[in-house]
Amino acid sequence: MVKRHPPDHEHVDDKMMKMEINLDDTPSEWLGYVMELLFEAGANDVYYTPIYMKKNRPGIQVQLLCASDQVEQMKEILWRETTTLGIRYYPLTVHRMARRFIKVATEWGEITIKQGIRNGVVWQSAPEYEECKAIAIKHQVPLKQVYQAVWENTKVREE
Repeated sequence: MVKRHPPDHEHVDDKMMKMEINLDDTPSEWLGYVMELLFEAGANDVYYTPIYMKKNRPGIQVQLLCASDQVEQMKEILWRETTTLGIRYYPLTVHRMARRFIKVATEWGEITIKQGIRNGVVWQSAPEYEECKAIAIKHQVPLKQVYQAVWENTKVREE
């Protein structure tokens, strides 16, 4: 698996590619596997959208974002693992915020918050879901209660 670290600085990446395929005859249980393979190969993002194709057939559009030097590797996975007969891809520019990770204490333990920073200002903050989920399970508390504790303790920390 290609491990990419989030950017520690804001930047514009103009060497990205968006790739997409439409499927109406691939079993849905294959799609999770395809997504895993694409992420392991270095895709930045992979998602599915329900669509209606010709003759009003329901289908799925698979879209992914990757670096331009990964297109051939992604095409190989899509050809090999799906029933597609064609792959669309085109250049895409991505403006990325810098990312910073901070720890916030809760009554159940510390939780990581990912922050998106633009021009030195925090624009986005989000607790790490897997950490919140693990605490909710371990302490048998509702997930929303864990999130609430994170937000309350984040406000205290910022003041």
